[in-house]
Amino acid sequence: ILVRFLIYAKKCTKDMHAGFAAASVSAEVLHLTPENYDEMTAGKTVFLKFYAPWCGHCKKMAPDWEKLFNEWDSNEVGLVAKVDCTAEGKPLCDANGVRGFPTLKWGDANDLQDYSGGRSFNDLSKFAKNNLKPICSPANLDLCDDEMKAKIAEYSAMGSEKLDELIAEGEKKISDAESNFQKEVEGLQKKYEQLKQEQEDAITAVKESGMGLMKSVKAAMEKSSGSDEL
Repeated sequence: ILVRFLIYAKKCTKDMHAGFAAASVSAEVLHLTPENYDEMTAGKTVFLKFYAPWCGHCKKMAPDWEKLFNEWDSNEVGLVAKVDCTAEGKPLCDANGVRGFPTLKWGDANDLQDYSGGRSFNDLSKFAKNNLKPICSPANLDLCDDEMKAKIAEYSAMGSEKLDELIAEGEKKISDAESNFQKEVEGLQKKYEQLKQEQEDAITAVKESGMGLMKSVKAAMEKSSGSDEL
């Protein structure tokens, strides 16, 4: 009886530890919004997932992103988080040109770069370990090469108002390019629908002209001709 009790106790302890581990893995990933973005990303190199709750690919990636978040939770340098583009995080998605889901971006929180690597946990984890470290930025000038230092100094000398002006011009150019793209795509869609309708109308007209009956008559004639030869 004592042996059985010890075996049972060992099993319960093992199950309890497994439960704790599972709870750790399923910890909620940090959500970023315009309200907490600056505070949570300050001094960090970030790896962000921009997503929509209804997106199938986003749901598929969710467990691996949670595991990645746990690997970097409370890290002093790197930050893994997510942004819901259908809720409070939408302004962040718009500001960063997010058009599809999930979109992954990384780097300086104010100068995010597109991530185009693999989407498996191993791919994401390897990338994070190689890249979520201090990088060149106005706050880390010692990590910048001479060219970047000169560029940062040039922008700093412009002053806040001039930078606001240049940023606004750049954002307008991006917005105009996206609007033009959307307009052209809509035009192509209308042209496609027109051509598709013309194709269907032509096919219908030919069929209604008697082609089906012609084929039937021809088949009957060939069958009859074959019978006569016999």
